Amino acid sequence: METALDRVLLLHGIARTSASLAKLARSIDAAGFATLNLDYPSRKQSLADLAEHVHKEAAPFLAQPGGQVHIVTHSMGGLLARAYIARYRPPTLGRVVMLGPPNAGSELADLLARRRLYLGYFGPAGQQLGTDPKGKLSRLFGVVDYPVGVIAGDRALDLLGWLLLPRPNDGRVSVDRTRVAGMAEHLTVHATHALMMRNSGVIRHTIQFLRHGRFDAGNSQAGGGLAADPALPNGPSTPGRERAADH
Repeated sequence: METALDRVLLLHGIARTSASLAKLARSIDAAGFATLNLDYPSRKQSLADLAEHVHKEAAPFLAQPGGQVHIVTHSMGGLLARAYIARYRPPTLGRVVMLGPPNAGSELADLLARRRLYLGYFGPAGQQLGTDPKGKLSRLFGVVDYPVGVIAGDRALDLLGWLLLPRPNDGRVSVDRTRVAGMAEHLTVHATHALMMRNSGVIRHTIQFLRHGRFDAGNSQAGGGLAADPALPNGPSTPGRERAADH
């Protein structure tokens, strides 16, 4: 009898499609996982409604017997994954890898949220990408009590983002605001927000975390080291660890 493969659900970012994660999905599939690279109407619904959409569309794939269910996300897909898990946590949930997630929101979204063009293009979910100082979205996202690895970029090609966001940033979200309380590991790579999911190093680190629950320490920069993040209250069994990678 063949052993059931672990499954990986991939969730793209806002105003993107599954095509943006195609290279990453192929690499994860080649590494021995079953994958579902899901399209969803990111500009048409709120994050709560999008979580319902994911639950409906991904249910047959996630309900297959055997193996664990992992999730890999880019940008807003990380927030969607948190909202989905808070409401419909798979019984066999394994690990989650987030690429460039605005876990603590983006000051850029704060600035643009009331602009008619931004609202018209990015829709309801775009209004939920700000820094949320009053914590209105905390119930939607729930508590991270599952293994999460976050990969942040520190290369900004977008002049507006580079000028307006705290540094380092990837042009859309600052490295600091990709972090989330309870995460297992955090890795910073020299990559941009829009293209990081196609970066060969990011792909390798993603697969490493899916397999082992940690990033590839052998490719950390000298001096980057491992250090607990004192700003985040991580549980004793999953201390948040910081890494800096050379690519």
